[in-house]
Amino acid sequence: MDRAEIVHENFLRRVAAGDLPSGAAPSGPLNAHGAVAIFRASCLSRALDRQSRAMQKAGQGFYTIGSSGHEGLAAVAAALRPTDMAFLHYRDAAFQIARAGQVPGQSIAWDMLLSFASSSEDPISGGRHKVLGSKSLSIPPQTSTIASHLPKAVGAAYSIGAAKRHRPEHQELPDESIVYCSFGDASANHSTAQGAFNTAAWTSFQSIPLPLLFVCEDNGIGISTKTPEGWIAASFAHRPGLKYFACNGLDIYESFRVASEAAAYVRSRKKPAFLHIGTVRLYGHAGADVPTTYLSREEVEAEEANDPLLHSVRLLEAAGALAPADALAIYKETCARVARVASEAVSRPRLKTAGDVMASLIPPKRVCRPTNGPTEEARAAAFGGDLKAMDEPQIMSRLINWALTDLMLEHPEIALMGEDVGRKGGVYGVTQKLIHRFGPDRVIDTLLDEQSILGLGIGMAQNGFVPVPEIQFLAYLHNAEDQLRGEAATLPFFSNGQYTNPMVVRIAGLGYQKGFGGHFHNDNSVAVLRDIPGLILACPSNGADAAMMLRECLRLAREEQRLVVFLEPIALYPMRDLHGDKDGSWMRLYPARNEVIPFGEVGVHGTGTDLAIVSFANGYYLSRQAEKRLAEAGVNARVIDMRWLSPLPADALIEAVRGAKRTLIVDETRRTGGIAEALMALFSERTDVPHARITAHDSFIATGPAYAATMPSADAIFDAAMTLMRAT
Repeated sequence: MDRAEIVHENFLRRVAAGDLPSGAAPSGPLNAHGAVAIFRASCLSRALDRQSRAMQKAGQGFYTIGSSGHEGLAAVAAALRPTDMAFLHYRDAAFQIARAGQVPGQSIAWDMLLSFASSSEDPISGGRHKVLGSKSLSIPPQTSTIASHLPKAVGAAYSIGAAKRHRPEHQELPDESIVYCSFGDASANHSTAQGAFNTAAWTSFQSIPLPLLFVCEDNGIGISTKTPEGWIAASFAHRPGLKYFACNGLDIYESFRVASEAAAYVRSRKKPAFLHIGTVRLYGHAGADVPTTYLSREEVEAEEANDPLLHSVRLLEAAGALAPADALAIYKETCARVARVASEAVSRPRLKTAGDVMASLIPPKRVCRPTNGPTEEARAAAFGGDLKAMDEPQIMSRLINWALTDLMLEHPEIALMGEDVGRKGGVYGVTQKLIHRFGPDRVIDTLLDEQSILGLGIGMAQNGFVPVPEIQFLAYLHNAEDQLRGEAATLPFFSNGQYTNPMVVRIAGLGYQKGFGGHFHNDNSVAVLRDIPGLILACPSNGADAAMMLRECLRLAREEQRLVVFLEPIALYPMRDLHGDKDGSWMRLYPARNEVIPFGEVGVHGTGTDLAIVSFANGYYLSRQAEKRLAEAGVNARVIDMRWLSPLPADALIEAVRGAKRTLIVDETRRTGGIAEALMALFSERTDVPHARITAHDSFIATGPAYAATMPSADAIFDAAMTLMRAT
């Protein structure tokens, strides 16, 4: 027999026979009404688990990962406020159900069954996944999270104090709320989780407000690998900056009492806490997983004998809150009701087309208050002597700094964060003076952990801020990229646009640095960013473009709730000259504050018809050098700056090369997985003119004299162009 049915039959038989497990007597502040409500939520969670499995067997459900054994989390939900944002473990159906009981007008069984059935009427994901989540319950959706949600929980908790000091227009979290974040004992070992715990403790150690309650649901096993007995307590009971609480999740009275104490500590002290709650796991891990393939039958049956619903029946009887016969009646009625509702839910419409599925990839636009911008007095106070310097052409790094200053003056909800962005002003000085202009609340020096930097940004975006996290070097992103792929980009997708993560991630990257670098500080791989649906990747080639594109990127985040990566070419930060020493041709004037480069607009230099050279960043700079030599050789060329690397500005590029007899693609990223692959496909599909590409080799980048040996040079671009001219 299916283990779910064994647990079900055992419950019916044992309650009827009065065969209940032993345990402590009920104690604590939980009253009879609250205890019965928790039991009802637990019964509904159990009934939904059984129904989900039945739906999958019948081909009407498509994914199961149950909450059975974790029903004690309903007591934890009862100890919190429904406005406390909750990032939930995937076994927390009972938590969501109990919270729904705190908010009028909820149809929780219907809503969850629509999700199980992948119906397009599912109110949280629109049929895209079986997820826990609800906008009205302040529960952003989580899928099969393996700790990836913990960094953003830290960020959301940080945002509560930050919002008191700088009110974001679209603030969501009340000032006295806390953030709740739950996970399993196996997930607690994940490096992402460990980084979040460390960041929370590091923040708390400095007495920075961080009202965050971590909850570890310890069922002693992760899929088939057991957690060493006592490991979680030994690991977390004495961590500095992280207050430890523990309770038995099989006892709803104890769980409610301890969770109430933990929540009160976090809410009053504004410090993080760790609640360790013991649970059991029933039915195995997920889907068709059979626990007896890796656990002995005796172990499985021992867990089933410890069914938390059986413990609740005993406790309710001992407290005089509910007789066993009445508890059994509630359980049976709940199972029957869920079966009736499920029969209707499976008939509701589902997503059918690619367009249906993709409709929530792009978040909805939101209405923002118009801003008049700062007064001239405010600008003068912020910029100081830099105002006079604006009359002269400047290098890229300085123009980005000025653009950030103007944007932060205009929009107080913008906050920068990253390693060394404040006191040092960034490795390359791009953020220098900003901490003095705006203070440490808005220019946040973080610890050295890219996952935590991105998580801080993601979490602050949940509370109405427009974060601008900095990743110091492109190569550093790769150990944290799932924060963009698995969290920020998927949130609007899995919430049907109800939750979003608007932000602009600044990353210094690409190659051609002299005397500093190697593969860890020079990285020309952007494939992972271009492969994330919904993400916008922008890359300027000169300072004026950088300022105007950054303004557009912040508008896209603020007004259109987009996730944007602004890739800044390190080697061009200090670039002054183009063709000769001290010609100053690559410096630019700071553009007027109303000047922007719209999303998808490419740049075109020249009108030549012999050849169109398509490139970006350093490649565009080098192509401009090659263009001069080509003109001397009688080749009339134009040079096109892509600016926007993802999504590809296809129509604008086709228009930009129109009339040219040949097209040469210059791509400083790698031949395999680089930008040129997409461009070659585009020009093959939509033009009939000859085209070729020159790219970087499939190699890491060296330090020393060979720093540029694997990437295109001006000479190589000239040679490739002449070869294309001769061949056609």
